[in-house]
Amino acid sequence: MTSQAVPKETQVFVLERPGGLRIQVMDLGATWLSCEVPLATGERREVLLGCPGPEQYTQQTAYLGATIGRYANRIASAQFTLDGQIHQLTANNGPHNLHGGPQGFDTRHWSLVSQSEQELVLALDSPEGDQGFPGRAQVQVRYSLTDCLGVLIEFSAVVSAPCPISLTNHAYFNLDGCTWNGSIHTHLLRLAAQDYVPIDSTLIPIDTSREVTGSAFDFRKLRPIGNDWLQDEQMRHAQGYDHSFLLDAEARRGTRPAVELRSGDGLVGMHLYTDQPALQCYTGNFLAGTPAREGGAYVAHAGIALEPGFPPDSPNRRLSVDCVLQPGQQHRSFIRYDFDISPVSNKA
Repeated sequence: MTSQAVPKETQVFVLERPGGLRIQVMDLGATWLSCEVPLATGERREVLLGCPGPEQYTQQTAYLGATIGRYANRIASAQFTLDGQIHQLTANNGPHNLHGGPQGFDTRHWSLVSQSEQELVLALDSPEGDQGFPGRAQVQVRYSLTDCLGVLIEFSAVVSAPCPISLTNHAYFNLDGCTWNGSIHTHLLRLAAQDYVPIDSTLIPIDTSREVTGSAFDFRKLRPIGNDWLQDEQMRHAQGYDHSFLLDAEARRGTRPAVELRSGDGLVGMHLYTDQPALQCYTGNFLAGTPAREGGAYVAHAGIALEPGFPPDSPNRRLSVDCVLQPGQQHRSFIRYDFDISPVSNKA
């Protein structure tokens, strides 16, 4: 693996398998910058949205490729009660806390723990009271390339006081090849979920869950993302999809894909595996104006983010799965992205 110094003491690391995937990660935000997939034609295709250079990442608010923490997703009114104590967080999404706050893990320089040609480990020490969260959190993220065109991201954390922990990656995919004016409407999507979490106009849950059957949220069979676009009031709240899907039991055990995504041209497919209970599906509804690697700025819906973790506002709605990590415990979770470059017909 090679590393390259860039302005503001940021480092960019390259992981590569000969003839396979090549990815780039930077220490600022432990951010996944790039993912080049070798096509059956011999060409390479960039499938991640990204900025022109590391310095532009501080100017965008889309969380492109960032490691998110301490808590991915929204916490209503930027507060939660734990063991009878109210914890007031820093609000950064109207009255709510989003992705850990305005100085979340995506804004920090992570420390290098180890590196090799096909693996990278970065660490972050989040001090007590960081963004209002209780206790200290010590976190690591490991990026590694698998044998079969795969990227594995593993998270771990320990805390000094009980604290909600939900770590994820916020990469945006466009499997047709990332262009500033591209769209994911023609991508085919399958989600292993019978239920999703309905939201209000501020994207906070209004109910525990709602069945996908008969709605624009039914992706149990592979179908184009753009079908039924904005035909549902829930989609109009978010200007697209920005909803948490509650994963089926096998999907949240990592024994079957939580997501299947296929490019509009049928040349690239991706299966996402995780061990988390839910997955936020976000269709880049507010991407417009984000600096694009290709020059110019991305348009809305230029990429899709698939973020495993807990449903929004889980610290206030602790249901079947508890998002609170206790001292003496270790949080461990993973996301694996397996790419397929066998050309297929794109008839859902």
